[in-house]
Amino acid sequence: MKLFRQSSLTYWFGRKQLWIVLLLAFTACKDNFLTEKPLASLSSDNVLNSKSGFENYITALHNAAREELTKFDYLTWYMNLQIGTDIACNGENATPNFRNWNTFLTPVTACVERYWDWAYADMLVRANTIILYAEKPETQTIWANEAEKNAVIAEARFFRAYTHNFLANLYGGVPVITSVYTGPKTDFIRNTRQEVYESAKADLEFASQWLPASVEKAKEGRIVKAAADHLLTEVYISLGQHDKAIESASRVINSGLYKLMTTRFGNQKDKPGDVYSDLFKTGNQNRSSGNQETIYVWQFEDVTPGGNGSNAGGNPSLRNWSPFYVNVRDPDGKPGMVVVDSLGRGVGIVRPTTYFLYNLWKDNWDNDIRNSPHNIRRTYIYNNPASAWFGKVVEKAHYAKLDTFQLIYPTLRKIEGNISWLGGTSLFSKGFTSSDFIVYRLAETYLLRAEAYMRKGELQKAADDINVVRARANAKPVLASNVTLDYILDERARELITEEPRHRTLVRTGKLVERVRKYNMRDDARATIQDKHAFWPIPQKAIDANFSTKLEQNPGY
Repeated sequence: MKLFRQSSLTYWFGRKQLWIVLLLAFTACKDNFLTEKPLASLSSDNVLNSKSGFENYITALHNAAREELTKFDYLTWYMNLQIGTDIACNGENATPNFRNWNTFLTPVTACVERYWDWAYADMLVRANTIILYAEKPETQTIWANEAEKNAVIAEARFFRAYTHNFLANLYGGVPVITSVYTGPKTDFIRNTRQEVYESAKADLEFASQWLPASVEKAKEGRIVKAAADHLLTEVYISLGQHDKAIESASRVINSGLYKLMTTRFGNQKDKPGDVYSDLFKTGNQNRSSGNQETIYVWQFEDVTPGGNGSNAGGNPSLRNWSPFYVNVRDPDGKPGMVVVDSLGRGVGIVRPTTYFLYNLWKDNWDNDIRNSPHNIRRTYIYNNPASAWFGKVVEKAHYAKLDTFQLIYPTLRKIEGNISWLGGTSLFSKGFTSSDFIVYRLAETYLLRAEAYMRKGELQKAADDINVVRARANAKPVLASNVTLDYILDERARELITEEPRHRTLVRTGKLVERVRKYNMRDDARATIQDKHAFWPIPQKAIDANFSTKLEQNPGY
């Protein structure tokens, strides 16, 4: 009976709904009841028809570029380009990233998919849309001249090149995308890695020609000519065009606009520190601070809507590279540490390896300022006032009771900074900072040119460029006879750790597998990495969606 009553009610209600639908349909036909009159419409056609519209779109492109660091937080995004290399490994045991390479790095691994999606769905779509609309006949009247139009296109083409180079240095050969597709496309094919680099080269040569040499303070973070030439140097090296690499790097070095900082500067120049530590103090990353070394900087505007990235907390470097010191116990077994602003709220996801922390400094331990207490924190103090050990040094004798992989280890101080307004310092906060992030600076330009000279066999010139960087660090000069690719990678580590995407650098130079086996401090990582891991796999979902033709998988996966 109950079922019958429900069925009857359903029947009656259904009949009533039918009459309502018929009535509305009749009314709609008679009075255009359902005719929509939108008050506003947002589309590429409506936005990209004025200079301000293109500025808005370029802002969105910069936002996507910054999300290489922030979009998916520490477990799936930027930190995957540090963990599992020669200079960094997992600090947190619960983090599986690049420990067992065979079980972690697969075609369905989250980071494998998300980097791919970021590149193709965010970066290339936005860059190509700007390029396409800037060239449309109907937009030509908005430009004052050809140079103005080309400067807009050049900025978008820089990012298109950046993205293709990014993909080539993770996955190898990938589809080169220079168009905007308005419908489904299921027949992409992989270009060769050489073809990907060639596409990036063409974009960067155009960008170098048309980008401005500098920008006003209000536009700090925008792409300038030197950024294109810097990246072009790397792409030329990947193509084996070493003379051109030397030429493009020299354009930056000899431009007169950039120099290595050799004297104290910025907002903490009168406090303890050195010129290298000054480079990374919050507020010192951009040229308006007096920093004449930086070329391209991701901007994190504190207390600014949209200024902190997708995770709404700012720069995540401190959280990820800093140890989980708040869980350190004193020798009595009681809490020895509490969260403080100056140390942030690290969780020890990424830990420098023994090779970086000790081996790389053995010949210049007391001289190289990059190894000074201002740049590597090797001493921690019990800071919990409730502890009997308050104010005392955490001694090595205490380490037997501590997890030195995650809870305490020497810390790279360039990641420190002002805690972002949403970063917080509570046990439940993200602990991000508001420090801007340096993507390119002149020290790396010198090291790229040194690599080009080394590959040409001009070892003295390579040594000269390396020694410009080492002289600023007060490190003893390298002899030409000692310059090798491995030495340059070591120097890049000393100078650029946390800044360069180390995994991509090792893939680009063909050294990933060799150096992980030799220097990563985790036995499982060294034992499981195989030759196939020289490149990441193509995401399986990309292969499955491309059903009209076969999208080839990388060998071994």
